[in-house]
Amino acid sequence: MVVVDFWAVWCMPCKVIAPYIDDLAKVYAGKAVFAKLDADPNPVTMREYGIMGVPTLLFFKNGKLVDTIVGAVAKSNIESKLKKYL
Repeated sequence: MVVVDFWAVWCMPCKVIAPYIDDLAKVYAGKAVFAKLDADPNPVTMREYGIMGVPTLLFFKNGKLVDTIVGAVAKSNIESKLKKYL
């Protein structure tokens, strides 16, 4: 399982969920990989995945996109999605 966090330096909601992502990365180490991708220098990747805003979390299982979360959500929402695919 891989979770990619599309974020931007200027994005306040991104800053809200950043500690959640950091915590979940520690809790699920060895079970899930968390990656961060700065949206501003990566417009091609943003278009490729149809991302219109940040924060956006993409959940990949076996190399395939299986789910998405857009916007700042509770840590429990992120963890629930993660558990669904582990």
